[in-house]
Amino acid sequence: MIGFGVVSLAADMVYEGARSVYGPLLASLGASAVVVGLITGAGEAAALVLRLVSGPLADRTRRYWTLTIAGYALTAVCVPLLAVTPALGAAGLAVAAVLIVAERLGKAVRSPAKSALLADAAGAVGMGRGIGVHKALDQVGAFAGPLLLAGLIAAAGGLLWPGLAVLAMPGVLAMIMLVVIQRRTATVRPRRAGTAARHEPAEEVARTPLPRLFWWFAVACALCTGGLMTFGLIGFHLARAGLVPVAGVPLLYAAAMAAAGIAALATGAAYDRVGPRILLLLPVLVAVVPALAFTTSLAIAAGGVLLWGAAMGVQDSTVKAFVADLVPRQRRATAYGIFAAVQGAGALIGGATAGTLYEVSLTRLVTAVAAAQAAALLILLSVLARKRVPDNL
Repeated sequence: MIGFGVVSLAADMVYEGARSVYGPLLASLGASAVVVGLITGAGEAAALVLRLVSGPLADRTRRYWTLTIAGYALTAVCVPLLAVTPALGAAGLAVAAVLIVAERLGKAVRSPAKSALLADAAGAVGMGRGIGVHKALDQVGAFAGPLLLAGLIAAAGGLLWPGLAVLAMPGVLAMIMLVVIQRRTATVRPRRAGTAARHEPAEEVARTPLPRLFWWFAVACALCTGGLMTFGLIGFHLARAGLVPVAGVPLLYAAAMAAAGIAALATGAAYDRVGPRILLLLPVLVAVVPALAFTTSLAIAAGGVLLWGAAMGVQDSTVKAFVADLVPRQRRATAYGIFAAVQGAGALIGGATAGTLYEVSLTRLVTAVAAAQAAALLILLSVLARKRVPDNL
């Protein structure tokens, strides 16, 4: 688990560093707020919806490592290539959009397989704590990447492309480390820890139904994901409103990633102590973000960015722990894929809607997000009232 955490640390320097400047990068290429919302929303949708394919594929083929390595490789290639987009003239925006979506595709390819491996390992130390620790290591890279990029942008006089090009270095490091870890743990597979799952045919695995509560939980989290607009739109607002210079946007993103790491550790530990009730915090956090992040006060907007990061931390750690507890162990990769696909639909709709409402009325944007989170909270309360954790570990 620690090894995967270190790999994630290096990889997050790459893609989180780039994501911290997607808004300013796309704006410099001629994108409007609606286009930024659509591109970044489509990217998040690709990262989530396509896990509907990669999750079941991982469970059927049991090629967890192959899919994990392929996904990381796609991200390591696409991010540095964004450095060339400012030199492509009118084609720059289209190429950037393709690369951003392709980078998120890499996330879709690797995440269900990697999450299944992590959930299996986390069971020995506590699901919430194990996944929370991994997420915290992950967030160290998510913090360091934007900081590195901010320094490089400042050194380059506000130019974005030199910093994006340098992100190739941690990408190469992540790939080398991943291959080394895979070779050292080549015999480890999620199902091998349990003899019953080890001999279960792939056809029987595919027929194992997912619990109804899993589907309701997925819907609730889709509403949260849709309301938690991408940082691309937040960064667009910060730059357009003149609250921070371009080099300052990744600094705020780095602070958000630090908040995500702290939230992942705190809620992960709380999950193991008090159970999934801690997840009721998520829609509350999401509802508050737009009211703060889209103001014209830097201090208030920074507070909104920190809460956005905290919500991301809960989504990427403690939410995953609850999914692992909701479904049969042999269906975890499939469940993660389906769960992410439902979230992806929320991300795509939420990204487009947020970008449109941002241009029309911030009041309407805040109201729409609050209404969606009220619905999410009601669904979560219903799920938790009926929850019984299966003994599938």
